[in-house]
Amino acid sequence: MADDTHNSSRRAHEPRDGSPEEAALSARLGSLEQRLAHSRVNRTLQTDQSETGSENGHAKASAMALGFRLSSELIAGVLGGAALGWGIDRLFSTSPWGLIAFALIGFIAGVVNVMRAAGVMAKQSERL
Repeated sequence: MADDTHNSSRRAHEPRDGSPEEAALSARLGSLEQRLAHSRVNRTLQTDQSETGSENGHAKASAMALGFRLSSELIAGVLGGAALGWGIDRLFSTSPWGLIAFALIGFIAGVVNVMRAAGVMAKQSERL
């Protein structure tokens, strides 16, 4: 009985009645199995490589976090300055001038914060 199941699994891809359609289907199925086996081998190799390069993954995540922090510093500076300028415009009725001036000041403050957070300012002050 064990030999029967073993032989039937081997013959599952062989044509039963010998028709050309069965032979073509069997050939395509065999080709598909080969490609799947090749794909599985490649996937396991990539998984093994990614496990050894986990430090690289952490470095990418850290770099992405730093990028989000820097972009939020810049956006917060501009929006904070614009909000302050809008408030001054409403308080003193000075049309768009307060908004324009404080949005520019907020942009400059945002750039300074980005440079400080990125460490550019610290490097320049060490040289002096």
